[in-house]
Amino acid sequence: MANGGVQLLGFTLAFLGFIGAIASTIMVEWKASSYAGDNIITAQAMYEGLWKTCASQSTGQIQCKVYDSLLQLPGIVQGTRGLMLSSVMLSFIAIMVTTVGMKCTTCMAEQPEQKDKVALAGGVIFIIAGLIALAGTSWYGHRIAQDFYDPFTPTNSRYEFGAALYVGWAAASLSLIGGGFLCCHCPGNSSSAKAPHYPPSNSGRGRDYV
Repeated sequence: MANGGVQLLGFTLAFLGFIGAIASTIMVEWKASSYAGDNIITAQAMYEGLWKTCASQSTGQIQCKVYDSLLQLPGIVQGTRGLMLSSVMLSFIAIMVTTVGMKCTTCMAEQPEQKDKVALAGGVIFIIAGLIALAGTSWYGHRIAQDFYDPFTPTNSRYEFGAALYVGWAAASLSLIGGGFLCCHCPGNSSSAKAPHYPPSNSGRGRDYV
């Protein structure tokens, strides 16, 4: 199974992905108003997130409004909310599981094989969490691109990718890479553990006879 250094690197990357997923979920800049093409540059910029919308004035003043009703939200917002929250919760569970299974901790030290399996389980959960976050951000980003290129979308109502999407994509990548490190095998340890055992040689028995 992965050695201590690889485990620590994988856990660090996955933990950064967990922090990034939280930040992306909270951020309001999931999509930002676009000024491309014939769009008229106004004195304010509009941002929409999973929880609220904000308008930034040219004077630096920002006004935000929380969504009034959950049931009136578009399906893309509700679905992305669920995916990102699921990713965050799975990452938290993976942190707890991986902490027990890492070689640098004393938990289950008397059971090294079980400890490796626990670390492997934590890595798998991190990978699942990363895939869920990647699905949520990519789904939302696809909808933004689809609406942007839709000829029936009003010019002043087009949006582009916000900073939260890029943070979410980076967080998902870190979770996937970190989980992969936690799941990787160390050839040296596995080969030594499975080395064949041969019975003792009987060549010395001939010395008992004259």
